[in-house]
Amino acid sequence: MRYDLRDRTVLITGAARGIGAALARGATARGARVALVGLEPALLRQLAAELNGHWYEADVTDQSALDDAVTSTVERYGGIDVVVANAGIANLGTVALGPVDALVRTIEVNLTGVVRTVSAALPQVLAARGHVLIVSSAAAFGAMPGMAAYCASKAGAEQFGNVLRLENRRHGLTVGTAHPIWIDTDLVRDLRDDLASFRQAQRRLPWPLNTVVGVERCAEELLRGIERRRRKVYVPRSIGLVQALRPIAQSRMSDALISRFGGTTMVAQMEDEVRLLGRSFGRTSVEGDGA
Repeated sequence: MRYDLRDRTVLITGAARGIGAALARGATARGARVALVGLEPALLRQLAAELNGHWYEADVTDQSALDDAVTSTVERYGGIDVVVANAGIANLGTVALGPVDALVRTIEVNLTGVVRTVSAALPQVLAARGHVLIVSSAAAFGAMPGMAAYCASKAGAEQFGNVLRLENRRHGLTVGTAHPIWIDTDLVRDLRDDLASFRQAQRRLPWPLNTVVGVERCAEELLRGIERRRRKVYVPRSIGLVQALRPIAQSRMSDALISRFGGTTMVAQMEDEVRLLGRSFGRTSVEGDGA
C-alpha cells in the first residue's frame, strides 16, 4: 500500500543543497510539510521560504541541537512522520596521508550523525508509525582507495538501519536505507574538480559503478522508496546487482583487479594531489578549507 506523503511532516538533514534540497522540493510537491535541518542558514532560510517550510540550523553531531530541531518542528507541525538522515561529507586523501581528524570527522557526520538524527526524531516517528530513511551509499558494499572513512561510515549506516528495522517492526515503523552511486552534487563535483586521479578512477570503473545520476532523479527514487516503505533503495536500480555481488566486490579477485587497472599508481597520484591542495575536504564543504 502506498504511503501517501500528503499532509505528512518530513524532517530532512543536510537539506540546504544537493539531495536534501531536492528531496524537500519533491516532498512539498507531493503535499508534505518539510522541516529542513543543516549548517547553512542562508540557504536553509531561502529554501524554507520557497517551500513554506520550517528550518533549523543544527550540526548532526550535536545532540542538543538536533533535539532542539525536533522540538521546534513538533511545535510548528505537531509531529514528525518521516525522518531522512541525509547529511554527509567526504574527506580527501588516504588513511596514511591523514589527517586523522578529517577521517574521524567524516565518520562522525556520516555514521554518528545518523544515529543522533534518528534517535532525536524516533519517538515522534514511532508515534506516527512512520518511516525512517537513512541515506547510505553504494560505497557501503564496495571499496575505493581514498574513501576509507566514507566507505566505513556508509557501511555502518546501512547496518544501523538494518537493526533499527528489526527492533521496531512490531511498532509499525518501517526503515529504509538508500544506496546511490555518484550523484551530481557539490560533493561529487568537488572531488572531480580537485582530483584528476578521481576522474580517472571513475572513468575506469565498470558499469554500473561509473554511472553519474542527476540529483532530481535521485531524489525522486528516494521519495518513491518512502512512499512504498522500501527497505532498500538503489540509485540507479542497477546498483542492486552490485549489492547482490557483494562477496565478489569484496574478494581478493576484486583487490587484484583494482590494482591491475591502476589502483597503486592512482593512490600515489591522489596523495600528491591532496598534498598540493592543502585541505582535507571539498571546496564547497561546510567543513572548511583548513581541516
